[in-house]
Amino acid sequence: MTDTTTCPCNSELSYSTCCEPFHIGSKLPPTALQLMRSRYSAFAIGLVDYLVSTTHPDKIKGSLKKDIQQTLHNIIWTKLIILKTSSGSENDKAGKVSFEASYLEQGEAYKMMEHSRFKKRAGRWYYFDGKG
Repeated sequence: MTDTTTCPCNSELSYSTCCEPFHIGSKLPPTALQLMRSRYSAFAIGLVDYLVSTTHPDKIKGSLKKDIQQTLHNIIWTKLIILKTSSGSENDKAGKVSFEASYLEQGEAYKMMEHSRFKKRAGRWYYFDGKG
């Protein structure tokens, strides 16, 4: 992606100023919302290692990387809409983000809603879990 490419997370910012610094490790997402957006963008562009590394260590299972790779193989993510956030600021230890994501699977359009929970550990935000 180039500097002028709009970020997949629909922030209306360029990828290079929005999620790319998190993806390349030059910055850590300071809020749960920014981590959520960066994870959506990682799904959209296929950054499996980033998705694994931003999953809370207590939630990593042996097949996580393979499961993510399978999802990325079958789905094209097309749009993210943030519905609601609760806590998750730089000073919080936990936060919630509710969102709607649109995607294509085998040429068919779908939408999913999730209420995701994020937890901070050693000053870093992680995806903890989510419910539809």
